Amino acid sequence: MEYNQGYQPGEVVYVIIRNPHVQGVANVQEAAVVADPDNGNELALFLYDTYYPLTDEVAVYRSEQEAEHAYQAAFGTEDSEGLHG
Repeated sequence: MEYNQGYQPGEVVYVIIRNPHVQGVANVQEAAVVADPDNGNELALFLYDTYYPLTDEVAVYRSEQEAEHAYQAAFGTEDSEGLHG
């Protein structure tokens, strides 16, 4: 998948994000693709009132269903979340 290319400002995407306060907990979160306020030539993800660089270090999905499928593949079911890696 190409990162920072093919996305347009205003596009809604989905990412899997870990909860920084609870080890092993992650969830699918909706994010907006926006112009990076610190670098107008780049794109960023905006979620939780914060800008995150849109890089290949972030798994970005175009649909919630695709993100949920990736989440299940990475973390398993809710009964065993955080135990698979």
